[in-house]
Amino acid sequence: MLLRGGAFSACNAAVGEHQGQGNYRFSGLIRRPMGSVATVWCSRARRGNLLRVASVATGEPKSKPQESSYQPSVADRLRLGSLTEDGLSYKEKFIVRCYEVGINKTATVETIANLLQEVGCNHAQSVGFSTDGFATTTTMRKMHLIWVTARMHIEIYKYPAWSDVVEIETWCQSEGRIGTRRDWILKDYATGEVIGRATSKWVMMNQDTRRLQKVTDEVRDEYLVFCPKKLRLAFPEENNASLKKISKLDDPAEYSKVGLVPRRADLDMNQHVNNVTYIGWVLEVDRPSTFHL
Repeated sequence: MLLRGGAFSACNAAVGEHQGQGNYRFSGLIRRPMGSVATVWCSRARRGNLLRVASVATGEPKSKPQESSYQPSVADRLRLGSLTEDGLSYKEKFIVRCYEVGINKTATVETIANLLQEVGCNHAQSVGFSTDGFATTTTMRKMHLIWVTARMHIEIYKYPAWSDVVEIETWCQSEGRIGTRRDWILKDYATGEVIGRATSKWVMMNQDTRRLQKVTDEVRDEYLVFCPKKLRLAFPEENNASLKKISKLDDPAEYSKVGLVPRRADLDMNQHVNNVTYIGWVLEVDRPSTFHL
C-alpha cells in the first residue's frame, strides 16, 4: 500500500484489506514535508508481530525493505495477552497466585473482579489508549473525563484454584449516550471450559466536577473503531438479567454494616473508591452462610 501526500496523520485509525489479515491498527502521528519519504509501521492482530504497511511519499519511490528494530519490552513479554485475530477483542492468561485465594484455596470474588479490571485496562493499552487512567482517550484526557463503573454482573460457574491458569477474553461496545459496555468470558486454559461470564456498564464522569457527562461523538469515534460492529454479549441473549438495571435495596436493608470508612489504600488512580473495594465491603456484611452477591 502506498499513501501519497505532504502530511499523513494516522491516529487510532483502522485500515481494512481484502487480502490477508484485515483490520490493521495505526497509532501515532506522522507528518512529513513535501518531497520526503516516511515509513509507517503498524501492528497486526498480535502485539509484537510488526508489519511494514506503507511508505508516505511525494514524487519519490518506495524505500527499500528494512529490518524491524522493534523489540518487545519486558512488560510485553511478561503480559500473556494479545488482541484476537480480528483485532476487536483481547485475550490474556493469568496464573492464580497464593495471595489471590481464600481459605478454600480458590480465587476470591475480589480476585475475579480485579482480573476483569486488569484485562480491560490491558485491552485499552494494547490499542493505544492512555496508561494514566482507565482507558481514557485523547479527547477524554483533554476534557478531564474518566470512566467509572455504573454496574457489573458477574457469574462464576467454577472458581479457579491456586496455580490454575485462567484465560479471559474481553471486548467493549457502545451503551447509550453516557456509557459504554464491557463484557468478559473466563475459561479454564487447560480444558477450554467456560468457568464464568461478566458484563458491565461504564459511564463518563468529569474528574474535576465529579458529574456524569454524555459521551460525545468525538470520544465515541475514538474507541468504536476497536469494537465489534454487531452486538456481542458474554451472556446468552435470553439471559436478560445481565442487561437489566440493578433494583434498589429495601430501606432499611435486611443486612447491613455501618461505620465503614474508606482508607487511602481503597482509592484508585481515578481518586475514588475502586469498584472492587465495594465488593469487599459487601462480603464483610453480617449475613447467612449462603447469599447472592
